[in-house]
Amino acid sequence: MVKYSEPLDTMFRALADSTRRAMVEHLVRGPASVSELAQPFDMSMPAVVQHLTVLEDAGIVTSHKTGRVRTVQLAPDALVAAGEWIGRQRLPAERRLDRLGELLAADDTEEN
Repeated sequence: MVKYSEPLDTMFRALADSTRRAMVEHLVRGPASVSELAQPFDMSMPAVVQHLTVLEDAGIVTSHKTGRVRTVQLAPDALVAAGEWIGRQRLPAERRLDRLGELLAADDTEEN
């Protein structure tokens, strides 16, 4: 198995799974118990906990236990690094598309 040494690699690996992304989307609305997070999925509780462990190991969520209830919430600024990385990749692509648009607009002007 490939070892992920960079935090960003670990984060993207965690978010690569649709179940974990759905859990993150649920947690955007606020903290939830593990059983609340498990409700929409047809999987065992140990499988749900395994998904949450991956998210917690990636620094995306945190959890705490009060009595018998484990509550999970998004970690503060958890997705900032991923958003910044995506933004850095998007900017050069947008600039290339802007230049292409300018070139096409210039060609249209010359034809008229």
